[in-house]
Amino acid sequence: MKKGAKIIISGGGTGGHIYPAVAIANELKAKDPDVEILFVGAEGKMEMEKVPKAGYQIIGLPIAGINRSNMLANIGLPFKLIKSLWKTYKVIKGFKPDIAIGVGGYASGPTLIMANFLGVPTLIQEQNSFAGVTNKSLAKKARKICVAYPNMERFFPKEKIVLTGNPVRKDIIETASKREQALKHFGLDPERKTLLIIGGSQGAKTINESIAAGLNDLIANDLQVVWQTGKLFIEQAKAAVEALQTKRVFVSDFIYEMDLAYAAADLVVSRAGALSVSELCLAAKPSILVPFPAAAEDHQTANALSLVNANAAWLVKDAEARTILVDKVVELAANPKAMDDLSKNIHQLGKPYAGREIAEEVINLIG
Repeated sequence: MKKGAKIIISGGGTGGHIYPAVAIANELKAKDPDVEILFVGAEGKMEMEKVPKAGYQIIGLPIAGINRSNMLANIGLPFKLIKSLWKTYKVIKGFKPDIAIGVGGYASGPTLIMANFLGVPTLIQEQNSFAGVTNKSLAKKARKICVAYPNMERFFPKEKIVLTGNPVRKDIIETASKREQALKHFGLDPERKTLLIIGGSQGAKTINESIAAGLNDLIANDLQVVWQTGKLFIEQAKAAVEALQTKRVFVSDFIYEMDLAYAAADLVVSRAGALSVSELCLAAKPSILVPFPAAAEDHQTANALSLVNANAAWLVKDAEARTILVDKVVELAANPKAMDDLSKNIHQLGKPYAGREIAEEVINLIG
């Protein structure tokens, strides 16, 4: 890579897009501290807060996704797209990037469309096992497409695909040695099995309601719990824990120390977003996945099935979670062989050097 290359990284909307983007940026910085990286995100989305916290500059676009529950709310979308394309045009002309990387999310569409129009090489990072509409469209002009799952040639030109996995935070890879520290951090008992519940960066209503209703059963079966609820459910969760008068549940709307959360966990209940699945593979945790059914193209179910078909996770449908999720947790926790099999199989699917490999693809394209 030429010294002091300029790189745009675009995308966001959820932690599943932002954290891989930051991981790629960190790998590029590690290879050349003089590299200039500019993020392009969507105004009002979490990347506008998380990216500057990670030490990078970000520019926001007035882009938004399609509102499927209220089609009238989409009247302004064409104008937002035009404004976003014009703003991206000015950003690219001013910054003069050597390459533009799209990681998914609202902002990656206009950014990569304009980069292609202006002759800037583009690279796509597709995190899911079922490619989204935007990435399928952008793939036609992308130089490389870094994917996390095999058999992605059904969506993309085979000659452009590189199987890298999803980049995750380095501290997730190094959890095995942190168990004692993690249990102390969350105030947990080293003699009991720990259930970690994560619904993605914004929480998961179905998972939260299922756990709240079955919390007594979890405690009665000698489990202790680390529960990330998201902002919308934190008060109900605290009330449920208080009602039981137990010290065996750590509850928080957001857990920043996810490396410690994984280190403390013996088993996990999670949505099946791309980042969550990649982290579970590297942390090698027996997991019950509850895919979010309204995710675009139902990609979370596709992500989950890629593990279930390898006997690397259990799956509970969102519609059945309130009835059976807690029972399934209790069943898995009481079956050491099943837990061991899931742990071994999920670990084989992990790709710990994904960020480094994507950075190398970027460097090769820049030349």
